[in-house]
Amino acid sequence: MAGEHEHQHPGLERGDLDADPFVQFRHWFDRAAEVSPMPEAMTIATVDPSGSPDARMVLLKGIDETGFRFFTNYEGVKAEQLASTPRAALVFHWVELDRQVRIRGEVQKLEAAESDAYYESRDRLSKVGAWASPQSQPLGDDRASLDSLSEAAEARFEGIEEIPRPPHWGGYRLVPEAIEFWQGRQGRLHDRFLYTRDGVAGDGESRWKIQRLAP
Repeated sequence: MAGEHEHQHPGLERGDLDADPFVQFRHWFDRAAEVSPMPEAMTIATVDPSGSPDARMVLLKGIDETGFRFFTNYEGVKAEQLASTPRAALVFHWVELDRQVRIRGEVQKLEAAESDAYYESRDRLSKVGAWASPQSQPLGDDRASLDSLSEAAEARFEGIEEIPRPPHWGGYRLVPEAIEFWQGRQGRLHDRFLYTRDGVAGDGESRWKIQRLAP
C-alpha cells in the first residue's frame, strides 16, 4: 500500500540537538550519506532584480563554521541575481530519512584561493567544461553548438596538464542567519527546530537560540 512505510523514523526532541547547528547539520548529513545517493544536492533560491523568486538544484561543496559553500559560473543568471541581492535560501531534502534542513542568510563570494583549491580538485573534463559552457545563455535548438564549444575548449588546452581556473568561475559561501531542522512524523505533526543567531560569546563564537516550531 502506498505510503504505509512513511514516517517510521524516530522523532526529534530538543535534547537530541547539538547547541551548534553546524555540528547538528554534519550529524544529519553523515547519516544521509549512508542512505541517500546524493546527500549533497540542495535547492538554492535567489531573487531577481524585480523581486521574483528563482530556484534550482546545486551541490554542496563544503561546510565549516563560516557557512555552506557551492560553485558556479559568475556570468550565469544565479550569479547575476546574487550580485543584485546577495542573499539566498537553501533546502536539503533527504526523503529516505524524511528530513529537511532549511537555511537562510547572506551570500559572499569566496576568495580566489578557495576557488582555486576546489577547482584543482576537479577532474579534467569538469575543468574543460567550466571553460566551455556560457551558463544560462541561449544556444541552438540542438546540442551541436554546445558540443562545438566543448571541442574548442578541449583543443585550447590540448597538451596542457594544468588547466587554470576560468576568471568567470568560482565559489560562494552562504553565511546562515537561520537554520531549521525538520523531521517528519505521523499525522503531519512534524518536529521542527529553528536555530537563529543570538549574539556573540566572549570568545568570538556565535551563540544560537533554538526554538521548536509548530508543524
